[in-house]
Amino acid sequence: MNAGAVTAALPRFGPARRWSTALYRRPALALFLLLLPPMLWFGTVYLGSLFTLLAQSFYRIDEFTATIVRTPTLATYAQVLTQPANLDIIERTVLMAVAVTAACAVLAFPLANYMVRHASPRTRTFFYAAVMLPMWTSYLVKVYAWRLILAKQGIVSWLAGALGAERLLDAMLGLPAIGGPSLSASYLGMFIVFVYMWLPYMILPVAAALERVPQSLLQASADLGASPGQTQRLVVLPLVMPGLAAGSIFTFSLTLGDYIIPSVVGAPGYFIGMMVYQQQGTAGNIPLAAAFSVVPIVLIMIYLALARRAGAFDAL
Repeated sequence: MNAGAVTAALPRFGPARRWSTALYRRPALALFLLLLPPMLWFGTVYLGSLFTLLAQSFYRIDEFTATIVRTPTLATYAQVLTQPANLDIIERTVLMAVAVTAACAVLAFPLANYMVRHASPRTRTFFYAAVMLPMWTSYLVKVYAWRLILAKQGIVSWLAGALGAERLLDAMLGLPAIGGPSLSASYLGMFIVFVYMWLPYMILPVAAALERVPQSLLQASADLGASPGQTQRLVVLPLVMPGLAAGSIFTFSLTLGDYIIPSVVGAPGYFIGMMVYQQQGTAGNIPLAAAFSVVPIVLIMIYLALARRAGAFDAL
């Protein structure tokens, strides 16, 4: 076979093969082209809308014409941070977020500890499925279901009457800060619904952190004479703190920005999410809504900085 026939028999590499060879030799260029579409989407949709929101917060609404004055000013932020009613909204929201986060941490640790350390493989699978099952159902369905459960004639009231605990329930509803005419119209009921909604987001990071605790450390603690309670408090809990911090990021931020639960369940009183929804919808005060939206962003950034120091991102 002559040289021309051999050359004709060889495969001809097209442009795609040449491009792949060039990208293989330049991994930095390949990585750049791979990340370019998602970064464009991220920069345009997410960062673009975020900067637009930030820009809107520096405008103000004209009180006489109800039109937006597009002149940069800090008057809207001054309105948010100086008016007692607005400060009360921020304080109420932050206190609820802190309370929900603390309750989720207290409930999640023993449950996750039992799942990881004591449950059989089959029971552990059941617990994981039970924890994640509520996350597969509709958010609105769960909120309205809890409204019926906590209503004056709901399941909780009926159960309290069946157990003879009506006086205890009435005493809890009579508390001035958290009570109300019924659980569905009180901050206590809102707190219960928040904890139910966000508890899985705390259980899963804590369980993941517990699975990374070596069994040898627990055995060494027992060999050195520590009781089970001391082992949990002095050995396990410090090692699980990153998982607790990671879960608290979800519970704190989700409570801080939610507006559906406070609108459906709970006592009268605005939360930050409700205020944003009303100002940009009914009132049409876009600058004030944008300024209120910046408040949880700043609070979450501060919280993320504190959680990062606790090693939360190592457990995500």
